[in-house]
Amino acid sequence: MADIFNAIKKILSGFAKGNFVVKSDRPGCFEVYYNREVEIMDRIHPELCFASLLIQKGYVGFYYFPVYMNTALKQKIAPELLKCLKGKTCFHIVKNDPKLFSQIHDALNAGRDFYSSRGWKQ
Repeated sequence: MADIFNAIKKILSGFAKGNFVVKSDRPGCFEVYYNREVEIMDRIHPELCFASLLIQKGYVGFYYFPVYMNTALKQKIAPELLKCLKGKTCFHIVKNDPKLFSQIHDALNAGRDFYSSRGWKQ
């Protein structure tokens, strides 16, 4: 699982710029947050998770929070990656697949664009 985790971590790390910051980077866990105050449904949040990784038993959990706030983003996710979705935001990644990693990169781009459309810019 470490090889899958490291491959996705490398992709996700590329999104940690400006207001998108690494909040946690420890063995088996990596989190990128939008590090600015945001308002969601009339509530103020001091920060907002963007995406995270966690090595679980038998898979790497790729937690992709933009899809939780905007389910229409699922239409922008490639079918192969969408098959890995096992809840509202958690994708179970079980194989080292460059095509799947490319699809994760595309999903992260779409999520960043969604955050930007809400005024949550880098």
